[in-house]
Amino acid sequence: MKSRFLFPHWFRYLGLALFLIHVPVMLFKKELGFNTPDEPASDDLFNSHHLFFLLTTLLMSIGLFFIAFAKERIEDEQIFQLRQDSLQWAIYVNYILLVVSLILSKDTEHILFLNLLVPLVFFIVRFRWKIFQNNRLIHKEEGRHEK
Repeated sequence: MKSRFLFPHWFRYLGLALFLIHVPVMLFKKELGFNTPDEPASDDLFNSHHLFFLLTTLLMSIGLFFIAFAKERIEDEQIFQLRQDSLQWAIYVNYILLVVSLILSKDTEHILFLNLLVPLVFFIVRFRWKIFQNNRLIHKEEGRHEK
C-alpha cells in the first residue's frame, strides 16, 4: 500500500471525532425520537428512521475509514507490512463472518451493517495491536543495549 494513497496523519483525529459523535447519538436515539415502534411502517425511502440510520452509519463508517487509512507519523517499510497484513486478515475475518451470517440470518440490514463495520474495526484493532507489540519489542531491545 503506497503511502500516497493514505490520508494525512491528522485525518485520524477527524475520524475519531466523527466516530465519537456517532456513539452518543446511537446511545440516545430513543430520547431523540428515533426508536418509536408505534410509528406506522412507511415504504418511503427518506422516512425519519432511514435517514437516522443513514446519518449514523455514514458518521461511523467515514470516521472508521479515516482512522484506518490515515498515515502514521513515520511511514516506513515495517508499517507498510503491518498495514498490509492487517488488511488481509480483516478481509479474511469479514468474509468468514459474512458467509456465516448469510447462512444463519435473514436480517439483511444487520448483515449489511456487519459487512460495513467488521473489516474496518478488525483492521484498526489488529494494526494498532501490532504497532503496540512492535513498539514494546523495540523498547525492550533498547533497554538491553543500555545495560
